[in-house]
Amino acid sequence: MNPAAPLMRSSRALTRTSFTPQRSILFRSTPTTRSFHRATRAPAITSSQARRRPTLNAECQTVATFPAQVPQAARTIFIQTQDTPNADALKFIPNHPVLPPNFPLGSLEYTSPRSTLAPPHPSPLAARLLNVDGVSSIFYGADFITVNKVADTNWAHIKPEVFSLITEAVSSGEQIVATTARTDASGPPETEDSLLIKDDDDEVVAMIKELLETRVRPAIQDDGGDLEYRGFNDGIVMLKLRGACRTCDSSTVTLKNGIESMLMHYIEEVKGIEQVLDEEEEIAIQEFAKFEEKLKQQKGAAPPSTSGKDSLDYAA
Repeated sequence: MNPAAPLMRSSRALTRTSFTPQRSILFRSTPTTRSFHRATRAPAITSSQARRRPTLNAECQTVATFPAQVPQAARTIFIQTQDTPNADALKFIPNHPVLPPNFPLGSLEYTSPRSTLAPPHPSPLAARLLNVDGVSSIFYGADFITVNKVADTNWAHIKPEVFSLITEAVSSGEQIVATTARTDASGPPETEDSLLIKDDDDEVVAMIKELLETRVRPAIQDDGGDLEYRGFNDGIVMLKLRGACRTCDSSTVTLKNGIESMLMHYIEEVKGIEQVLDEEEEIAIQEFAKFEEKLKQQKGAAPPSTSGKDSLDYAA
């Protein structure tokens, strides 16, 4: 018997016994639980066999959501007031066109409540403005409104109401000037801009209209008024002033020293300028002249005496 055999068996036994607990520990040990964070996976991408641009699968695509549409802010209304050379006229300039686009006339004027309702260009705003106590006429330019008042009215009394009416009309989107067809065929035809050069105008008339349109009208409109060309006869240019210039005390100076001198300088055929008045204006001037004459007669008459046979101071 080999004496080393017991040693070899004992060493094998030791080896088995020494590794057996380790194996039991390994197999009996409770497996540790691992937790993994589920990350968001990128959408699957597939490419077509024709080597086109990769596209996302329909089931992996996410629907984009957008925030609710923010409503647009309300339109800002800004109305500027501007003084004119006429103390009885005030110019209102809203940030909104007054006359409609492609309007055939350069301006409009309303001098009575009836004119604000009559075709072809009625204006509800002009009707409301003329109802204000102290307002005498309304004038519309392309982008401004001129309000004329009577001489004995203070602007501090009527300006707030006029400003409020214009602001309300502009902010509501109301059509300031309408266009309606005439019901009476016998009435005057619809007018057009008097400074528009026509085919049948001769060379002198065309030059007059061009100078009035390019040199004179911008300056007059800046003062809250406008002018109309009424004809050219025997070297005299006939014009009609509108808006703030119609009742301005310096209108005669404007015609003679400004317009007349310029036209005579550039066009030798022009000999002078004459202001044309409407029938209503002529009647008003005549009535005013009669009233002034009556006042002069009353002032020129001798005051009644306090002494005499028929007076209270007479003693019999």
